[in-house]
Amino acid sequence: MKSSADVQGDSCSVRLVDPERVASVNARMPGETDIVDTADVFGLLGDPRRLKLLVALLDGELCVCDLAAITGLSESATSHALRLLRAHRVVAVRRDGRNAFYRLDDAHVRMLLDLAVAHTEHTDAIHPERSRA
Repeated sequence: MKSSADVQGDSCSVRLVDPERVASVNARMPGETDIVDTADVFGLLGDPRRLKLLVALLDGELCVCDLAAITGLSESATSHALRLLRAHRVVAVRRDGRNAFYRLDDAHVRMLLDLAVAHTEHTDAIHPERSRA
């Protein structure tokens, strides 16, 4: 076992089991702004309606009207959700006259969605919040 060290916090002492590894992880930890931005993206993906829009875009570009029909959302709600996703660079837009066509912004978004969907398809999640009383 590696040597341990004590770190003094505000009012408690935390024992480090692997201080070298802690230092290594801290050295490669993204900056606070990047952590907050990443958490915001996961928050956006945490809404089932927005996630459904993104899954629909896995097959390619679609206009707002078609996305509304696929998801069952109103065109207004669809546009609002897409604006949020666009602001966080999750989707991109192409305009053709009065129509707006949306697509996933890049391969990273596609990979994130593909991995998340694959994960849920092969696991049985335990949802304590959904259990019957």
